[in-house]
Amino acid sequence: MTIDSGFNHITVLLDEAVEALAIQGDGCYVDGTFGRGGHSRLILQHLGPQGRLLGFDKDPQAIATGQALAAEDGRFVIVQRSFAEMGSEIASQGLAGKVNGVLLDLGVSSPQLDDPERGFSFMNDGPLDMRMDPTRGVSAAEFIANAPAEEIARVFKEYGEERFAKRMANAVVARREVKPFERTADLAEVLKVANPAWEKGKNPATRAFQGLRIHVNNELADLEAGLEAALDSLEVGGRLVVISFHSLEDRIVKLFMRKLAKGEADNLPRNLPVRFQAFEPKIKVHGKAQFASEAELKANPRSRSAVMRVAEKLR
Repeated sequence: MTIDSGFNHITVLLDEAVEALAIQGDGCYVDGTFGRGGHSRLILQHLGPQGRLLGFDKDPQAIATGQALAAEDGRFVIVQRSFAEMGSEIASQGLAGKVNGVLLDLGVSSPQLDDPERGFSFMNDGPLDMRMDPTRGVSAAEFIANAPAEEIARVFKEYGEERFAKRMANAVVARREVKPFERTADLAEVLKVANPAWEKGKNPATRAFQGLRIHVNNELADLEAGLEAALDSLEVGGRLVVISFHSLEDRIVKLFMRKLAKGEADNLPRNLPVRFQAFEPKIKVHGKAQFASEAELKANPRSRSAVMRVAEKLR
């Protein structure tokens, strides 16, 4: 039995991600984005009786699914925190530097997108919320109601990569003076009208909604902190597997791995005295970026933007 409010979730790059972890039967692993547990269940199938799996998620519905799994399998523990905070949780369990693999499956899940009450999507009208944990932080409606036009434009442009961000933000601020935004469809309509250049096959509000979601959930800052925490938690030889779903996420992951694979001294000015260790890479990148297969794309169109990168800790 799964607790997903009737909204199905198809795990992207399921077999590929778990294979990339190179699971040891008695190892300790972290699923930093539990979601509905697709990756976690497959990891558990590869673990022996002494293996351990620690899951993280901010979403209360995901936590409910995780608690049900934990009740079935004593090797699994679920924690309601962002993966950006995994370091302190792992350290509290005496596992710092002892984890064999960390998996991060970024972005928003299908149940979150498909449930109108979560307010993530403009496709189905719902409350304008967008928080992965609805009990914490500022909702999208609150942000839109109080932020100045310049800040709203920054979020649309920086996180949504929306080239008409300023024009769309001004339209939002002008309309909120008349009536506050409370519903996703209402905001989507205003953004749609304000966007002068529609892209074929894409709703004109898509990029702005993406920017709002990333801002409300602090996704990019969490990713940067989570990558550092994951590396610190891994033992030498441990694997880091990251699946991204848009260019901003993948850029952060790619640059993080590239920098550590080249060694810290690669980025220092010439003639600056440094220790020999600074020339040694901290990680090894395994293979090239991996994408969903043709079969997976046909079965799950949402996998088309998925990019998986894998690294191994060297020291």
